[in-house]
Amino acid sequence: MTATVLGVQVGPLRQDLDARWLMAYAAGLGERDRRYFDTLAAHGPLAHPLFPVCYEWPAAVAMRDRTIPAALQPRSVHASHRLVIHRPPRVGDTLLTTARVTDIRPRRSGTLIVTRLETLDAAGARVTTTDYGSVYRGVRPDDLTGISPRGEALVYTECARIWNPIHTDVAVARAAGLPNPILHGTATLALAVSRVVARELGGEPARVAEVHVRFSGMVPLPSSFTVRGRPGDGRGVGFDAVGPDGRPVLSQGVVIACNR
Repeated sequence: MTATVLGVQVGPLRQDLDARWLMAYAAGLGERDRRYFDTLAAHGPLAHPLFPVCYEWPAAVAMRDRTIPAALQPRSVHASHRLVIHRPPRVGDTLLTTARVTDIRPRRSGTLIVTRLETLDAAGARVTTTDYGSVYRGVRPDDLTGISPRGEALVYTECARIWNPIHTDVAVARAAGLPNPILHGTATLALAVSRVVARELGGEPARVAEVHVRFSGMVPLPSSFTVRGRPGDGRGVGFDAVGPDGRPVLSQGVVIACNR
């Protein structure tokens, strides 16, 4: 199976960015910074640093549909995320995203699949690159034979246009071995990055150049989590996050800033 899935590519898929989408994403996170909603700015509302997950999602879904049997797809949970922002996405951009499977390996809880999502603008310049890791719970690599509610989660799903029923459908979550839906990994990370921007980057989201993190736990719904600073490694601002039980949900987080 590894030989057949590794290297599979889909796309490029096109997404056109408008102010409504950028503002909706920020609103879905509860942001208050007026720059996320300023339609009079030269380039329109500012994109939240984690907004790339929105335009990457259709390519990620297309890859999932091509490589994962339909019966196993609901077992996916976000495991890792590495985002590089080559330049911030802007209103009016026509973006083309290509997805490619770059790694697959067994984990204690299932199988990890890493997909690289490369996004270019209409001129062919790189905008963002993301390595998106998903663990399929209880699934062995050999099982992947095919190639061919909570208010917060519902609001985030619709505003981000990211649909995965494990976050909103109790029946689907329980079929995957969870007691209840869990918050999106991208929502967890986006909320954490917002706190890092506010505390460590002077409230300037455009300074975010890269985001690296490991998803080490789940945020059950309803619930809460706490973002904590941690010593950096000289490359950027370190952070992690823990749930109400003190167990980690994000680990080895780093936000690398620039002066743009």
